[in-house]
Amino acid sequence: MKHVLCLFLILVLSSVEGKMIVHGHRGSRAVKPENTLAAMAEALRIGVDVLEMDLVVTRDRIPVLSHEKIVNKDICQYEDGRPVTENIPFISLTLKEVKKFDCGTKPNLKFPKQIPVPGEKIPTLEEVFQLVQKSKETSAKTVEFNIETKIEEDHPELSPPPEEFARLVLDIISKYDMKERVILQSFDFRTLRAARAKMPELRISTLVEGFFSNIVKIARQEKPQFMSPDFGLLSAKKVSELHNMGVKVVPWTLNKESEWRNAISWKVDGIITDDPEALLHYLKSQK
Repeated sequence: MKHVLCLFLILVLSSVEGKMIVHGHRGSRAVKPENTLAAMAEALRIGVDVLEMDLVVTRDRIPVLSHEKIVNKDICQYEDGRPVTENIPFISLTLKEVKKFDCGTKPNLKFPKQIPVPGEKIPTLEEVFQLVQKSKETSAKTVEFNIETKIEEDHPELSPPPEEFARLVLDIISKYDMKERVILQSFDFRTLRAARAKMPELRISTLVEGFFSNIVKIARQEKPQFMSPDFGLLSAKKVSELHNMGVKVVPWTLNKESEWRNAISWKVDGIITDDPEALLHYLKSQK
């Protein structure tokens, strides 16, 4: 059965060669609270190709979804409605303690279309995989996962060591047999190297920001399957150079039609966006 499923995925992936791959940033951040099961379910409903998400690790070593390594005061509160007033690193909390936060009630002022989901909890990576496995949405059968490890060399106190972080994530990927559907990405390449050492076939993506970053040089050094730079670092020439090296290009985070238009003209392979439904409508209108 596994061999049949693998063949099915290969056929599906080969059939979308040349298609613009849509990554739902933190699920579907423009319309549902970011990095929640509600955001992931919404992204599945609209038919994204890839669910993009961020991972941190709890004190009891459970990977959970959060863009910040501390509980985000702007979007989370305690389940009884109390505000979060101090900096609380996830690495200092057990999963049981993490589940006491409500990250769906407070509105995100950056996204006026976002619909609150009161009581929404911070999910584990396992819960995301379970959601997809149980989903009846057509996209759930083939959707991929772009998973970012949130770790910084300058702040080792906020994360487990890179080798342990990679192992914790890979163990869950293996448990749910999602290896063929996962891309592991990070700004801190240590977790990518550690993951590649343990699972050489896993696809990796180097995230890059910073005005002086040389994305072509980084691709030569790290040899990723994907390069995900800040869109401002890209040009048609750089995309072409990366393609000549066999590296696919998936910039972040593009939310405007003018950005989508440029990215398409430069022949990027995918787009990470906060509003995947709007991007899907735009792509359909261009056919």
